Amino acid sequence: MNGGATPKRAFEFPWPRLPGAVHAPRWTGAGFEVDGRAVPWLSYLVESSGWSDELTAMHEAEAGDDHPIDVASRERALRELRHHFRADGVLVDVGCSSGWMLRDARAGFPHALVIGSDYVGGPLRRITMVDPSQPLVQFDLTNAPLEDGCLDAIVALNVLEHIEDDARAVREMYRMLKPGGAAVIELPYGPRLYDVYDKALMHYRRYSRKQATAIFERAGFRVERMTHIGFFIYPPFVAMKLRNRRYLRKSADEQKAIAAALIRRTKASRTMGLLMGVETKLGAYVRYPVGVRLAFTAVKS
Repeated sequence: MNGGATPKRAFEFPWPRLPGAVHAPRWTGAGFEVDGRAVPWLSYLVESSGWSDELTAMHEAEAGDDHPIDVASRERALRELRHHFRADGVLVDVGCSSGWMLRDARAGFPHALVIGSDYVGGPLRRITMVDPSQPLVQFDLTNAPLEDGCLDAIVALNVLEHIEDDARAVREMYRMLKPGGAAVIELPYGPRLYDVYDKALMHYRRYSRKQATAIFERAGFRVERMTHIGFFIYPPFVAMKLRNRRYLRKSADEQKAIAAALIRRTKASRTMGLLMGVETKLGAYVRYPVGVRLAFTAVKS
């Protein structure tokens, strides 16, 4: 994380009142004050979700901040934000997890208010220990506490597949964005490729282009700049996913071990690193028709 002072907008942002609190929270520059007591982040009521502290810890341990496909994911998100997000706007990174996207967004937009949010508290706790100047909010995206039209942009990378009612979550994103605001989205691609990795990471689904477009358009969004991440590695990826479907009947612990091994093996692949580097450079000019992940920007009309 970067550390340092948060923008003035953090002190002016309409932070929603916590359940049971008398007054609205006040940002102090290093956490919040709620009714006279200091809290490191704001925590609102959450429902069940397809993610956990245990999965966050596993993914952190195996992928770190330099897995080639995750690096490409963040670089694409920043490129989209440069198209759609003003330099002093308000951005929420939904599902911020370890905080790598937060770090990159704050470095890329030092005058913006960048807010981290997650469903689980574990990653938020770790982020505040490293960087107390990072504003953080814990909430359920299907019942978000933020006001209507208070955000200029939302980043949600590999989030909606963990939410059973993804259409409701998309409607909440639309509600929170200002007119013209943008949601930078990434989803696992290919419904028929659901395998042991998806099950172990508590994915409810993988998406087709048609499915993803329909969910966002029904909410009122205009879908733009649709592409994929992992185009050059897609053929072996498909073969691996179809092969790994045979493990779907294994125990939960065995499935998690297989998923962790897959993350570890792909991170160590020099070929993947080289291919993802080339793909990312070309991605500024090319829209890829297939890939490991589906990526697009949805704009509020």
